[in-house]
Amino acid sequence: MPGALTSQAEVTHVSMHGLWLLLGDEELFLSFADFPWFKDATIGELCNIEYPTDNHLYWPSLDVDLAVESIRNPSAFPLVSATRAQLVRHALNGEPAATPTAQGDGG
Repeated sequence: MPGALTSQAEVTHVSMHGLWLLLGDEELFLSFADFPWFKDATIGELCNIEYPTDNHLYWPSLDVDLAVESIRNPSAFPLVSATRAQLVRHALNGEPAATPTAQGDGG
């Protein structure tokens, strides 16, 4: 019985340098240097991923939205997220910190 096609996203490997993500038949690498908000995440948080559209990924446990294009070409999307460590450092120094947003989400 034919049904609606659904997109799948799967974390296939995690190392100390980053994670590999399988989107259909394409495998992408997300380095922790380019995507620092994933570095301290648990395996469960990394694997809890939604792929609602062809160019949108969402990690609900981490509240991170990414455009797929930002993974394919991270240098075209400036880093606009503060890592947890940066937020803590700002808080300890009494400095205001911007609300973290993920790169490639338009915000």
